[in-house]
Parts: sequence; C-alpha cells; structure tokens
Amino acid sequence: MPQLNRDQRHRITVTLNGKEVSGLAEPRMLLSDFLRQILSTNSVHVGCEHGVCGACTVRIDGRAVRSCLMFAAQADGRRIDTAAGLADDSGDLNALQTAFKKNHALQCGYCTPGILMSVTDFLERNPNPSEEEVEDMLSGHICRCTGYVGIKRAVLEVASRAGGK
Repeated sequence: MPQLNRDQRHRITVTLNGKEVSGLAEPRMLLSDFLRQILSTNSVHVGCEHGVCGACTVRIDGRAVRSCLMFAAQADGRRIDTAAGLADDSGDLNALQTAFKKNHALQCGYCTPGILMSVTDFLERNPNPSEEEVEDMLSGHICRCTGYVGIKRAVLEVASRAGGK
C-alpha cells in the first residue's frame, strides 16, 4: 500500500465544545481518531469501531453521531460537542451528569461519555420520555458494568425535573 505524503493531509477546523480548533487529517481518518489523536480529546472513547457500542458518540451540530462512522473531513466547519463540554466553565457538572453520579449510573465509565451525549440529544427531542422510550434509546449503547438501572433512573430523574413526568 502506498504511503500518503504530507500534501494529502487536509486541515480540518471544528468548533469543539465551543472553541475553534484545527488539525491535519488524512482523507480516510475517522472523526473519532481525529478527536483523540490530533485534538487530544480524552472524552471520546472508541470501543467497537463499527458504530455498535456507542462509546464514541458525540454531538455534531446538536445531533448525536457515532464518531467512528464518520471521516474527520466530513466534520470540517461543524460544531462538535463531547461530554467534556457538558460541565460549565468552573467544572460544575450539569443536571444530567449530577443525576448519573447520584444514581450510580456509571462504574468503569468507559461508555459514559457516549451515553451522556446520546441522552442529551434524546432529552432535547423528547423531554418527557417513558421508561420504555429511555430503554429503547439506551439499546444503542453497550454498557457491561451497570445493568442500565441507574442510567434509566438518572435519565428519568432529569426528565421529571425538567417538567416531564
């Protein structure tokens, strides 16, 4: 396989958690790899690299997306939010993160950033979900530690505080 030369890399500029950043990426570099390797974002985890586990989920222009299924070049000029951007500037956790902590909705934490990003998107689109709707949304994530009980409880707690059930 021929080696790519430096001229084949492209400058990718994104707004990451509210700050404009850029780096060079080869044409076939996955967004998850660009975020982790080039932009040094440690709140994006890579599990399966097939879009199944959900660990790499970020929000692009407000919508939850599996970053392992997208090329970095496709994100050029777009807004990307990761779990690192959920807390405020002083580091205080947002309501969802606080509910995860309170309800023991994480253990090893590997899947947590992706779940937080999916739940954030989900609750914006469906602020009053049923338990079944939460379970359906969570079915797109693999968590081997929690059994999802605490996660469901945390999501429903945040929904009820926001005027839901």
